[in-house]
Amino acid sequence: MQLAPFRFFALLFSLAIAVPLQAQTRTNTDLNDGWRFSQGDFTNASQAAFDDSNWQTISIPHCWGWKEAQQGKTDYYRGPGWYRLKLNVTPEKGRRYFLRFEAASSVADIYLNGHFLGEHRGAFGAFCFEITSNLSEAGTDLLAVRVSNAAEPDIAPLSGDFPVYGGIYRPVHLIETADENFTLTDHASPGVEWLQTDVSKKRAVLDVMAEISNGTRRTHHLTLTAALLDADGKQVAFTNQEIALMSNITEPFWLRLTVPSPHLWNGRIDPYLYTAVVELRSTNAVVDSVEQQVGLRFYRVDPDKGFFLNGKPYSLHGVDLHQDWWNKGWAISHTNMEENVELMKEIGATVVRCAHYQHSDYLYSLCDRAGILVWAEIPQVNEITAGPAFEETSRNQLLDLIRQNINHPSIFVWSLFNELRPGHPDPHRELQDLVITAHGEDPTRPTIAATCTEGWPQMNRIPDLLGWNIYPGWYTEWGPKDSVGKMLDGYRYTSRSGGFCVSEYGAGANVNQHEENPKQPKDSGQWHPEEWQAIVHEKDWAELKSRPFVWATFVWNLTDFTVAGRHEGGVPGRNDKGLVTADRQVKKDAFYFYKANWSDEPVIYITSRRFTQRITPVTDVKVYSNATKVEIFINGRSQGWRKNDGNAVFVWTNIHLSPGTNHVEARGTRNGQLIQDECDWTLGPPA
Repeated sequence: MQLAPFRFFALLFSLAIAVPLQAQTRTNTDLNDGWRFSQGDFTNASQAAFDDSNWQTISIPHCWGWKEAQQGKTDYYRGPGWYRLKLNVTPEKGRRYFLRFEAASSVADIYLNGHFLGEHRGAFGAFCFEITSNLSEAGTDLLAVRVSNAAEPDIAPLSGDFPVYGGIYRPVHLIETADENFTLTDHASPGVEWLQTDVSKKRAVLDVMAEISNGTRRTHHLTLTAALLDADGKQVAFTNQEIALMSNITEPFWLRLTVPSPHLWNGRIDPYLYTAVVELRSTNAVVDSVEQQVGLRFYRVDPDKGFFLNGKPYSLHGVDLHQDWWNKGWAISHTNMEENVELMKEIGATVVRCAHYQHSDYLYSLCDRAGILVWAEIPQVNEITAGPAFEETSRNQLLDLIRQNINHPSIFVWSLFNELRPGHPDPHRELQDLVITAHGEDPTRPTIAATCTEGWPQMNRIPDLLGWNIYPGWYTEWGPKDSVGKMLDGYRYTSRSGGFCVSEYGAGANVNQHEENPKQPKDSGQWHPEEWQAIVHEKDWAELKSRPFVWATFVWNLTDFTVAGRHEGGVPGRNDKGLVTADRQVKKDAFYFYKANWSDEPVIYITSRRFTQRITPVTDVKVYSNATKVEIFINGRSQGWRKNDGNAVFVWTNIHLSPGTNHVEARGTRNGQLIQDECDWTLGPPA
């Protein structure tokens, strides 16, 4: 059976707004500096007269808990903290004002001049409140935010192998608009959705839905326009509609455009983006405008043959990613996100799973431009709470995720859970409701989930697609590394349609621990040699790539990350299954294994290069390369050629080392280009 094609048109939302005519449409001011912060709870901290002179002065992004969690402490602070900021806004007649928070963990209560604006529950979605009627005419205002990351029974994640830090850890914006605007308060969405009706190589039929808000007491007669521009700025499609916007209302309006012979967004091969502009116009001015970048494409999953993008087979191989950063927690910068995407590009990844929650809009935007497809998910991890409160919060988390990010071409699935397990409340009904919500919000993308069990009857068949998290060769319950092939075949028909992806696999590694011919270590033990991680990935990838019904693969994880309570691999507070260290300073051997298999860039890499102190005079030498054949040299003497085994692995056995320093060199050619690598090993007793 073949899945019906999922075809969609998607875009990149940006708060950078064009001003095509003489009118000022909207402005966006970052509110990231000058905040006062104190951890704990304080009576009357929402009031302007409250004395915060002894509080810290901080900048946003900001979060707490990471210092203790990095040390492995499970008692990192989970409770309230307060933020206060003086605003200087002189309200103008005919203008409206909004506060938009990109995220705060995990319950945020917002006050302006002591007035309660509202609450947002959930650590990962953006939220927005209008403040027009609450601004002081004097132009001086006090913004106060109470944020708490205390565990709440109605807010996922209830548990998980990652900390839940607290704080306003993504940017905050003050947005000013005209009285009539594309709404900002519908789950903090851009107010505009570009939906695909039919995308093919011949044409793209696009439906644009705009939620327009009138903040006045009178009806306005306006013109709604939508235009699509190619990469050179040439208009390729345009339409408009006269609308009557009733007083004090927010309502949807629809437009349709047709693009002949569209230039398709084609992943890493050609991530082509159009520019889409939706405007609200009066007789002689632009009242409001939203400009976005556009990627047009269609795709399908064939349960027997794999993933197809724009009608052609397209290999989905990549990594999972947490937003955690060493010595920062979740308060990461745009530069940090850019570095993550550059690592993904370097390794040759075509897809990323943004685990286990909604990530930053900026990260999704980077993936749009890089051509990296994105699995986006909500934080339902391990368990749910039975009852309507949890169901409502989870539904709102899903609405945040979809409405805020529906316009990203990189996102191709909405994920509903990770590793829900028997022994907790039955999730079947709640998941069915989430599927209905997702399909209603976005009929162009399938739902998916990541599972590790067949224990729940039918749970794995509720989402449209399915991912399996498997760890043969690492966790003993998954068996030895050689069991991976049999395991994959056994899961062949556990999804609704037949095929599945592997949403997690891998093993831990400490780059300072090394062993020749290692055996499977204890996952919770203190010895995680780098060599074992590489061996597991070599076996896993050989089995995964030979099975087309495994339509995508995701290595757990791109980088090491913090987990409070873990004490393993010689380092407290760390999950060390990353291909790169948590500080992004060291790329492990396994990183280069995948780079040699996935990247078009010439690769040659001598493994175990950090195993510099040797005590055994006879050893094996292993090289990862995408060359056809490789020659190695020890102290300038050739040890012969080896041919590519099809898995980018070259091995020389029984190589003799001399006492003292041994210079190891590898040479090969890729597309006629000489590539080489070298390192030094020392034979002798440990210092």
